[in-house]
Amino acid sequence: MLRKLFVTATAASAAVLVQPAMPAMAGQVWPNLPVGIKNGIAARVGDTVYVGLGSAGTDLYSLNLNNPASGWIKRAPFVGTATNGAAAAASGDTIYVFSGNGKVDPAAAAPIIFDTVYAYDTRSDAWRKMNTKTPVGLSGGKAIALSDGQIAIVGGYNKHLFDNYVSGIAGIDKEKNPEVFKNFVNSYMSMKPEDYTWNAKVLSFDPNTGQWGSFGDNPYLPNCDSAIVSQGDNAFTLVGGEIKPGLRTPDVKSVTIRNQTATWQKLPPLPKPTADARQEGVAGAFAGSSGGAILVAGGANFKGAQSNADAGKWFTHDGIAKSWREEVYAFDGRDWKEVGNLPRGLAYGASFSVPNGILIVGGEDKDGAARKEVFLLNWNGRALSVED
Repeated sequence: MLRKLFVTATAASAAVLVQPAMPAMAGQVWPNLPVGIKNGIAARVGDTVYVGLGSAGTDLYSLNLNNPASGWIKRAPFVGTATNGAAAAASGDTIYVFSGNGKVDPAAAAPIIFDTVYAYDTRSDAWRKMNTKTPVGLSGGKAIALSDGQIAIVGGYNKHLFDNYVSGIAGIDKEKNPEVFKNFVNSYMSMKPEDYTWNAKVLSFDPNTGQWGSFGDNPYLPNCDSAIVSQGDNAFTLVGGEIKPGLRTPDVKSVTIRNQTATWQKLPPLPKPTADARQEGVAGAFAGSSGGAILVAGGANFKGAQSNADAGKWFTHDGIAKSWREEVYAFDGRDWKEVGNLPRGLAYGASFSVPNGILIVGGEDKDGAARKEVFLLNWNGRALSVED
């Protein structure tokens, strides 16, 4: 079913984006996932997309984009501890999974951020743990493969601070010691963004050697759970994300890597949504390219957090309910426009650029439930449509 969601008379232009080589898919029917998936991993190898982990536990599924009617195929299960929010990217025929967070065993009192790296060989349908560790916590980070096979990784929560916080929370009886609990939470959540010391480098990982390096420092506040869009030729765009727990950013940055060095450029920020007084920024948004434009859809935020930050109230989301967003924005290389809405508020799922648009896979809804739905989001420069 094709649903027209919004029409505008302004044509999109000139963003230089990579479209994968694949047959056109107009009128295609997209099969739902076997299970709902949020906070998982997503990667593409050739004309096959892979999603899994997160709320799916150790499950991994694949879909052949040339034959979606064949449905999602369950692949070999992840051999590590179930992980949420891992960074993942495909280099060649192998998918690499970095960090994430979870409980070391079900009996553990609290999760930790992992420093592990796993590799999934799509040819042999087999996982292996690599003999290396991440140099910093990369849960919430984003990874993307470069033309030479290296993987660039941005963002990532501070492992020491995260582990100590969730361990401390687990060790306090909230009912018996409400003030101790409140003070502990307030002391952590009231820190300024720079005090969380999230990963502020563009890390490099060489799958052939297992060696780590750096493409340089991020000149801006590091983001976690940003949206990432490949622009080809070792360039990518980062949209939004958190700059501290509960506080998102509307900022958009372009990153280009040349001669082992990352160059950053600030682009116009996301615009104010029609329904709100200001743009709060989004984390966990879907993103890709369609109709010669970058599309960013959905995500989650806290309405009022930016105003609290402006007033120096750094526990910015205290007492504010989380919002799952529906807005879809298009960037034509010059400006952003709000061009329509998703069928529902949705965040923390997977998205893939395909010739006819952006394939949206799974995600979390306003009730916190992991969704199974799969649909195509298409922007032709005038109208936004959804094909499911």
